[in-house]
Amino acid sequence: MTQPTTTSELILPEHANHYGTLFGGTALGLLAKAAFAAAFRQVGGAVVMAAARQVDFTAPVAVGSLLDLTAQMTGIGQTSLTVEVRGEVAGAKVLMGRFVMVAVDDVGRPRAILETQRKSHEDA
Repeated sequence: MTQPTTTSELILPEHANHYGTLFGGTALGLLAKAAFAAAFRQVGGAVVMAAARQVDFTAPVAVGSLLDLTAQMTGIGQTSLTVEVRGEVAGAKVLMGRFVMVAVDDVGRPRAILETQRKSHEDA
């Protein structure tokens, strides 16, 4: 497996819903951004999201929390990658998403993921 991609996000009032916790749409965007970063690094270029297969909001995330996101490649095909992103606050799981990302060329069409890019996933 490749090394996971990690990011952190401080949850501010503008990220919150009317309960003072992370708004679901914002959470989905943060998960998607982490999936994009991991896929981009893996293929060394542009990717687009083809699917959000699963998103779980397991606990509320309060304003002022530091949300740690870890994105890990779980599968690589000919043109697509599956990325699982886990969100934690102080070590407790609060979010999880599974995304399918597609490598694209300069005009946005699917492109083959090179064998060396697939092997780095399998060998790591």
